[in-house]
Amino acid sequence: MIVDFPNLFTISGSGAPSDLANMIPHIEQHVKWITECLEYLRTHHINMIEPTLETENTWVKHVNDAVENTLFRTSKSIYNGANIPRKPRVFIPYVGDFGIYMEKCEKIANNMYEGFHLMK
Repeated sequence: MIVDFPNLFTISGSGAPSDLANMIPHIEQHVKWITECLEYLRTHHINMIEPTLETENTWVKHVNDAVENTLFRTSKSIYNGANIPRKPRVFIPYVGDFGIYMEKCEKIANNMYEGFHLMK
């Protein structure tokens, strides 16, 4: 999810394991998390959800930290925008442990979507 785009759920989006992970379990995890989030929102009569800027920045930092000790950081790749002239290089997918990724997602849901603005 992205700040200023409420209710924009993406599967395999930026900052997710995407095609660097086993796609089927990772997509299943995304769909399950989104479905459970939507059910929570409906049950609690919440119309909009979006991450706080602090939450977004914390995740971007975590994604960048995860790639720091890999060769992805220095490679010229579609994953970091090298295929687009003059584009700043930013590594887009998450290369950290998928188990940690799932734990972070689960913790957010278990804490009633802490780090997100919930609006009725």
